[in-house]
Amino acid sequence: MAQVIAVVNQKGGVGKTTTSVNLSVYLAALGKFVLLVDLDPQANATSGLGFNLNEVEKGIYDVLVGNTTFKEVIKDTMQEGLRIVPSTMSLAGASIELVGEEERESRLRHILSEVRGSYDYIIIDCPPSLGLLTINGLVAADKVLIPVQAEYYALEGLGQLVNTINLVKENIKEDLEILGAVLTMFDSRNKLSGEVMGELYKYFPDKIFKSVIPRSVRLAEAPSYGKSILHYDSESKGAKAYERLAKELLYFEEN
Repeated sequence: MAQVIAVVNQKGGVGKTTTSVNLSVYLAALGKFVLLVDLDPQANATSGLGFNLNEVEKGIYDVLVGNTTFKEVIKDTMQEGLRIVPSTMSLAGASIELVGEEERESRLRHILSEVRGSYDYIIIDCPPSLGLLTINGLVAADKVLIPVQAEYYALEGLGQLVNTINLVKENIKEDLEILGAVLTMFDSRNKLSGEVMGELYKYFPDKIFKSVIPRSVRLAEAPSYGKSILHYDSESKGAKAYERLAKELLYFEEN
């Protein structure tokens, strides 16, 4: 059965999608069979892997509202061993359409149950909010990965996020766990980055990945070319950092 990991932070601009895409790519490059689910209406993970959003006819929205089957929307990517369920603009309206549905918080979990046996990892790129889509991501997940930008403002709302995760555990998914936090956009020359790392330990004392993602122009450029950092510049610092993160995750899961 696949390990399902939701990548979550309700704050935008913290490297959530960059982490979802590149972690998925490197897990696949390391020999795992991976499915990336783009649950964000902005569809940045979809475009970041080279898909033209104007040409994506159906995606996760169509599955959530019952218009098509899950297997019909899965697409191959340029990385062997990595598939994606794309997002479309229609996903923005899903929260409203699902409000009256029974077990609306568990819709994605039921959908993923069809394919969990086919993958090693399923990564869910959640939207930058704590709305119904993110709740679906949390309920579907086994564990939560939280990217945190190395700036003080990025720490705002972490308490709210942890409370939301705990509410999901208490009311819907009692075995949901926090896999850990990963520090992104880290600048070793900046004293503030080190101070943020210290603050982060207050929230996740035993669950911070040693792999730190640096602030990187190459990481920022890669999505505009529809490529992961592995395919854009595999020798860059950002690429090496995400490779270390993937290896660290695998080591943690297998030991």
